[in-house]
Amino acid sequence: MWTVDDRIRERLRAADYGDWRARVEAIGGCAKPIRLAGGSTLMHAPTGEVVDEYGGTAWVPCGNRRAGVCPTCSDRYAADAFHLIRAGLSGGSKGVPESVTDRPRAFVTLTPPSFGQVHNRAFSSAGRPLRCPCGERHHEHDPRIGGPLDADGYDYVGAVLWQAHTGVLWHRFVTRLRREIAKRAGIRVRDFKHVARVSYGKVAEYQRRGLVHFHAVVRLDGPDGAISLPPGWATAELLDEAVRAAAGAIAVKTNRPDGAALTLAWGGQVDIRPIRRTSDVEDDDGQISEQRLSGYIAKYATKGTGKTEAADRPVRSQLDIDHLRISDHHRRMIQTAWDLGELESYEDLNLRRWAHMLGFRGHFLTKSRAYSTTFKTLRGDRQAHRLTERLTALGIPPEDFDDITVINDWEFTGTGYADDAERELAAAIADRTRQARLSKHRQEQEPAA
Repeated sequence: MWTVDDRIRERLRAADYGDWRARVEAIGGCAKPIRLAGGSTLMHAPTGEVVDEYGGTAWVPCGNRRAGVCPTCSDRYAADAFHLIRAGLSGGSKGVPESVTDRPRAFVTLTPPSFGQVHNRAFSSAGRPLRCPCGERHHEHDPRIGGPLDADGYDYVGAVLWQAHTGVLWHRFVTRLRREIAKRAGIRVRDFKHVARVSYGKVAEYQRRGLVHFHAVVRLDGPDGAISLPPGWATAELLDEAVRAAAGAIAVKTNRPDGAALTLAWGGQVDIRPIRRTSDVEDDDGQISEQRLSGYIAKYATKGTGKTEAADRPVRSQLDIDHLRISDHHRRMIQTAWDLGELESYEDLNLRRWAHMLGFRGHFLTKSRAYSTTFKTLRGDRQAHRLTERLTALGIPPEDFDDITVINDWEFTGTGYADDAERELAAAIADRTRQARLSKHRQEQEPAA
């Protein structure tokens, strides 16, 4: 019986291995590429002349942002997230002026409330590990961290319903924030949009207990967003006060399965840090640099839920839940979301679709319209760069680039690789590509001798 190693050796000796490897390298070793068949034609629009044609098959990356599903596409998403957030912090590119660095800005963290006491790993101000409420000092990888001390007394229904309403909570927070800013500025709420704008970029991160908290860059702009200056009354202190007031003032009303009223709100822990322009580390007063903050956001955006907390793929049946390799606590959250999803009163929450996300239904990274560029624009820039390279290789002068029309005619034929041997070879290619990129990045960061 052939082993995977035998099939790998056979694949390496195959006549088409060079072409296969080139395809894999072109998509960075994507773990589950999308296979297409068809063709692409370049046409000179003014004359109708065909400049170039390609027909056959093509592979494109899957685009999954979760590192547990596809490390390659996750890296690309993280890079895009970094540039998207960094553009709104530092300006000077992507259509955002450098003047955004002089505006009131804050790094805001909004957390979930408590639904029951959980095992934790805390430290004293001197850095010494403290005892958990259970009486032990947990090590970093203790699987009990985040799990309830009393599973039967933990409010799983409340936790899942809170998670499912975080999008509404965030929307109401932003709306209330505008009101709180207007009140402190001494203007009417309806006049706020004519003098200022709240711009933000936020990302959701799962805690060990399976609930998300939101990290957001919040910025005060003029009425036209990044391209306009805020009014003179806009200060970092005013923004800080308004954020705290808004976070504590909003709530969402819903009901438990038995009809009892349930009020959903943010937790009492609201962390607000001013953003510094030049420092590359956090200061003693908690201020954080633009560079480090952009890296944090990119990490949060691809972190997902982690292998021990939830599933990277949707749950389709009870059998899926029974066979998940996760902790009992997170399995129970998924089970609760699955069970609640069967009830008519929660039909609009679509909880079964989002059971694998522990009930969280939102996007992991969102931003306001005027904060900075978009993922679509960043992807378009990459496509334009590749097209420029192709046209240059064909000898077409740059002044004629705008006259070239791309006509694509592709049909989906499948996903993934042929077998385990190809998957392992692709994973090895992806890992080497990633290590080479990291090594190059470290060399570029090292100071010149």
